[in-house]
Amino acid sequence: MEGIYKSKLNGEQLNAAAMQAFGVPLSEFMELTDGWANSAYAIKLADDRRFVLKARPAGTIKAMRCEPDTMKTEVEVLRLLSGVEGFPAPKLRAYDDSLQLLPVEYFIMDFVEGDPYVKVKESLPAETRGAIEEQLGRLTRVMNRLTGERFGYFAASAGKHDSWREAFRAMIFGVLLDGEEAGIALPADYETLREAIESRLHVLEEVTVPQLVHWDLWDGNFFVKDGVITGIVDFERARWGDPIMEMYFGKFIDSEAYARGYGLALTEPSQIARRKLYDLYLDLIMDIECVYRKYENEGHVNWARDNLTAGIRSFLDSAAG
Repeated sequence: MEGIYKSKLNGEQLNAAAMQAFGVPLSEFMELTDGWANSAYAIKLADDRRFVLKARPAGTIKAMRCEPDTMKTEVEVLRLLSGVEGFPAPKLRAYDDSLQLLPVEYFIMDFVEGDPYVKVKESLPAETRGAIEEQLGRLTRVMNRLTGERFGYFAASAGKHDSWREAFRAMIFGVLLDGEEAGIALPADYETLREAIESRLHVLEEVTVPQLVHWDLWDGNFFVKDGVITGIVDFERARWGDPIMEMYFGKFIDSEAYARGYGLALTEPSQIARRKLYDLYLDLIMDIECVYRKYENEGHVNWARDNLTAGIRSFLDSAAG
């Protein structure tokens, strides 16, 4: 997805990064265009080793409040997960935030073999899809078992909270503030949304342990090969919070196999009420970020607005009920 967040690097810059990290020159590179924020490049060294270099947006780009230090977040989560046996996170090879070699912060990680699940999902037999999604459920649970001291965005620079209720309140109200500051007219007025959200936040009080949440674990952010998951990527939006905030528990995906692998299906009224808050949070971000990132794909921009309109209507109806 093209937008102003993407930093473009040339072969000379990528070669300099490869030489600094490995002492081996670049033989070829290719931009990976599927990402939505950071730019990414598959690089191959002269000795045939392959890696991925990710570069963050330029420091002059205004980011949303839900994106605090996203690259540092991904780097630190990769380091954390490297100590979890059997978890398929790529190994971090280099990280540079000095801006001395390249004009932007960047890191290099191992190349993940396979295809993004979103690209092959529909071509796979139902049995294979079920096995992959069940494996994803097991792996997500392993990741979610990692716990922190306080709630909030993973980044050290982001404010932390003693309760999940207060942490999530800051998150979703921050998104609304981003929308107001950008002059974005939503399908419902901001105060109506704030009041409806505030009236539902009490359901979050049952979440008492800050657990590591990927949050952006959709079908484009894990890779598969020969029917198994080979890598999970894009931890830049990780946070310490409620595991049912994960994408596969949300309204866009219905997978019994994932629930079976994870060992949890959302059946309790309080779980469903929490998930409605998380769905609204995602709907708001997907719409408002279109303005901040200046996406060129009008089809996606229109879809995001239609999705938010339906999401707000559903949330307000459920809040009224």
